[in-house]
Amino acid sequence: MKVSIYTPTKNRKEALSRAVDSVLNQTYENVEMIVVNDGSTDGTAEYLEQKAKEDNRLKFFNKTVSEGAPAARNLAISSATGHFLTGLDDDDEFVPERIQSFVEFWEFLSRFGLKPSCIYAQDIFTRYGEVHMISQKKGMVKADDLFEFNYIGNQVFAPKFHFVEAGMFNQSMPAWQDMEMFMRILKKFGTAHLLDCATQIYDDSPKQDRISVKAESKVRDAYKKFAKLHAEGSPRNAQVLMLQMYSKFYGVRPGVTDWIAFGKLGFWPKGMLRLALATFRP
Repeated sequence: MKVSIYTPTKNRKEALSRAVDSVLNQTYENVEMIVVNDGSTDGTAEYLEQKAKEDNRLKFFNKTVSEGAPAARNLAISSATGHFLTGLDDDDEFVPERIQSFVEFWEFLSRFGLKPSCIYAQDIFTRYGEVHMISQKKGMVKADDLFEFNYIGNQVFAPKFHFVEAGMFNQSMPAWQDMEMFMRILKKFGTAHLLDCATQIYDDSPKQDRISVKAESKVRDAYKKFAKLHAEGSPRNAQVLMLQMYSKFYGVRPGVTDWIAFGKLGFWPKGMLRLALATFRP
C-alpha cells in the first residue's frame, strides 16, 4: 500500500533537501512525498522542480503567498493518494526503515484484532548534528492523556481516512496544532499505539525560525482555544492542560491572573502545588 508523507516548508532549502532524501531513500519504496512550499524566497521552488524530475515520487506545491504550516499540511493531505499518511517537518529526517516499520507494525496489530487510531514512534534528538537524547514515550496514549502532555510527539502514522474524518489541522490554532489534531483523531478512533524504536531524527538545535517556536503569547492563546474545544464542561481537564502550559518545555511562568483563573476552575491542592513550583522555579 502506498504511504504519503506531507511536509510544509519555508526558506529552509538545505534542511529540506535532507528531509526529502530521507524519504526517497526509504527501504519501503511505495511512497509519495508532498512538499508544500509556503512562499519561500531562497530557491526552494527551483530545488523542488529539479528534484521532482529526478524522482517522480516527489510532488510539490509552490505557493507565492504564505498561509502558515497548518494550511500547508492540509493542502498536502487533501492531495495525498496514499492509503496511509504521515508527516515530516522540513528540518527533521526519517531513518531508512521508518515507513516499512510503521506498515509492518500496523499489519501486526491488525492481525491481533487491534484497531489503533494511529501509531507513533520514538525520536532521536540531535543538536548540531550530534545525538543527545532518545525519547522514552509511553506505550499507549488515550485522548485524555493529551491534557497532561503531548506524549505522541509531532507525527503520527494512520490511514488518510483518519486524518480527513478527524478534520485535519485546525488553521486557527496559533500553537499546539499537532496535539489538537491528535486529540480529535484519538477521540474519534481510539487509542494510539507506540512502535517502540527510534525512527525519526529530530533536530533540537536552538533556532528562531522553527515551525514550532514556543512564543508565550501563542502558547497562551493555544491553551484557550484547546480548552474551549476539548475541556468545555471539565474544569479538571482545563487545569491539567493549564499546567502543561507552565511546564519547563514551554517556559511560561504563571502570574497573578493565572492563579486566579486556576482557582476559579476548582480547588485542587496537588495542582496548586505544581502551579507554585512553576511560579517560583529558577
